[in-house]
Amino acid sequence: MQILHGAYGSVISHSRSDPLWSKYGLNRSEEFKYFQEPGNDHILAHYDSRYFRHPVSEEERAKTLTQIIHAYFDYFRENDLETWLAHGTLLGWWWNGRIMPWDWDIDTQVSEATLFRLADEFNNTIVRIPTSDPNVQQSYLLDVNPWARQRDHHEGLNIIDARWIDMQTGLYIDITGLSKLDPEKHPNQLQCKHDHKYQINDIYPLRMTSFEGVAAKVPFRYEAVLTDEYQETALTNMHYNDHTWIPELEEWVSDQELEELAKDKANGGIDGFVQEDTDGENLDDDDRQYE
Repeated sequence: MQILHGAYGSVISHSRSDPLWSKYGLNRSEEFKYFQEPGNDHILAHYDSRYFRHPVSEEERAKTLTQIIHAYFDYFRENDLETWLAHGTLLGWWWNGRIMPWDWDIDTQVSEATLFRLADEFNNTIVRIPTSDPNVQQSYLLDVNPWARQRDHHEGLNIIDARWIDMQTGLYIDITGLSKLDPEKHPNQLQCKHDHKYQINDIYPLRMTSFEGVAAKVPFRYEAVLTDEYQETALTNMHYNDHTWIPELEEWVSDQELEELAKDKANGGIDGFVQEDTDGENLDDDDRQYE
């Protein structure tokens, strides 16, 4: 693994009355969106413009996101950087310890202290990981938004505080920090710049688990976090986004695939599909095991 460090050095116009200017060179009245995407639809909005060439196939997307997750959690663990699964990624973990098949990005959270440490010590770090092919490397950029120091929502242009970006495709992990924005009025409340609010004991102590086969962490009261954000139906609804949850497989299967299998009498419909896919597998294995 090769590590390269850099620093963010842009300067923008400022007002002397802006408290963020004197230390960080940020003028709230001239806030601009830092992270850019090549489009606004559900596919293009999940690429970083700087490294986007073309949309990848669903197969490549799933493979790349898994590689991104492994590299991210390994790097954060090696550098004693605390992070945990959040939002739709946490929901995917709850169901079967995996990415939801329709998800195009990964969401994680960090504490404000960890976010500022990322900005001070790790910003613009490039991590290169060798592969089995000596001519191919996986390269990832840890990029901290210069507006990460601005902890409130403000214009809503920079609710994402940092990204872990796959430099080959532009796919990424969104990283958001949790802060105490009103410690006098709400001493036990944490929130991100997108106004997701949590009680401290909802998050801490974090639970150790695994996600897509790599060691990871989740909030202590993960079900409370999920039902607060998505309602209880998110933990019971077995059909979503043109996919159906198959308990025997512990997987989400696309409705199109189920329709094709149902037409295939030789395959025995869904029963044949379940038998075929579970042959030789231990369905007692659960990636959601935690400590």
